[in-house]
Amino acid sequence: MTATGEDHVTARGGPWWWARRRSAVLDVSLAVASALECALEGIPFAGDAGVPVAVGVVFGVLAGSVLLVRRRWPIAVVLVSIAITPAEMGFLMGVVGLYTLAAAELPRRIIGSLAGMSLVGTLIVTFVKTQQDMSRGDLEIGDWFVPFAAITMSLGFTAPPVLLGLYVGARRRLMESLRERADSLERELQLLAERAEERAEWARNEERTRIAREMHDVVAHRVSLMVVHAAALQAVARKDPEKAVKNAALVGDMGRQALTELREMLGVLRSGGDGLREPAASASASASKPASVPLAAVGVAAAAAASRVADDEGPSLAEIEELVGQSAAAGMVVALSVEGVVRSYAPLVEQTAYRVVQEALTNVHKHAAGAKTYVRLAHRVSEIAMQVENEPAEEAASSARLPSGGNGLVGMRERVSALGGVFVSGPTDAGGFRVSAVIPAS
Repeated sequence: MTATGEDHVTARGGPWWWARRRSAVLDVSLAVASALECALEGIPFAGDAGVPVAVGVVFGVLAGSVLLVRRRWPIAVVLVSIAITPAEMGFLMGVVGLYTLAAAELPRRIIGSLAGMSLVGTLIVTFVKTQQDMSRGDLEIGDWFVPFAAITMSLGFTAPPVLLGLYVGARRRLMESLRERADSLERELQLLAERAEERAEWARNEERTRIAREMHDVVAHRVSLMVVHAAALQAVARKDPEKAVKNAALVGDMGRQALTELREMLGVLRSGGDGLREPAASASASASKPASVPLAAVGVAAAAAASRVADDEGPSLAEIEELVGQSAAAGMVVALSVEGVVRSYAPLVEQTAYRVVQEALTNVHKHAAGAKTYVRLAHRVSEIAMQVENEPAEEAASSARLPSGGNGLVGMRERVSALGGVFVSGPTDAGGFRVSAVIPAS
């Protein structure tokens, strides 16, 4: 973030009320010049007023030194310059005072009033002085010259410093406004960057959760069936060699299917991350430290991977019967019933419905081996409902001792909720377990 505003604040290094040392040096120099001018003009003023020359000089020095406080009290400087105008003093102080007054952040009515007073004072003094010079014969010009000289001198001493001060003040306020706007824009950009970082982190976390859920659904079901078949193979290896061979073939098929699905998922993830790979020339450097990946590229790759998994690679409802057949081949007593008119749905809806049934059957293999299971699908007008319910497991049923990660129900609930559906799971009154889900069709 730029430090435009901070530089403006820390630049205050001058004494007293000055923002910078060079401003103090300038004002002191102007005050000294004004004091010298007024001191010299105090000599003829003392002669005209009938006072000692020293008094006139001291009065001029004190009056001219008021210019030192022009930045702090510009109104006072202008008032003093107006007050000493009849003494024909303070030309520099009047010009600089009017400029400072116009450049200051004061109401326009105050600037206009003081500028008008200075204009009138200069006009009157110039008119009287020119009239006196013409009366003494110092100037032999027509009567028109007196008002012309008075107006010209008063406007020449008043208008240029006032107009210049107004311009400089407006420009200074414009620059301050632009600086504040730049600082505000910089802060907004920083906030936007922080929010983009938060959104990217949220997207990464969501993608990790989605990948973990997909991996769990793919691996857990296939491996659970493989373990069940392996346990059956161990039990019948000597008693029924033909059945053992059949179970061994099923285990091999399950393993190949699991590997195929894993390859498909990893292929999608790799293809989604192609845009994030570094050039070959930097491969050796990237091996020693992690690559810095743009947040936008991460979001694009994650979205692309999720879209392709959902649209192209995911299972569908047409494979439910095959899924139930695999569980039946593993020794589960399972019945499938379908209600309503069978139709196709959005790929993500069909994938979610398939994964819910798959995970529910996996849980039956893990926790209720040998229990009779009912799988029900209902195609409704605007939704699809599914239910997997198992009866209580028999005490003597053999257990394949499958581990439970505790993520199956959580993953199913997340999938269904993400589509705006309803997911319910829990034990039945008969001692079994039921998993129910309703997903909107669109």
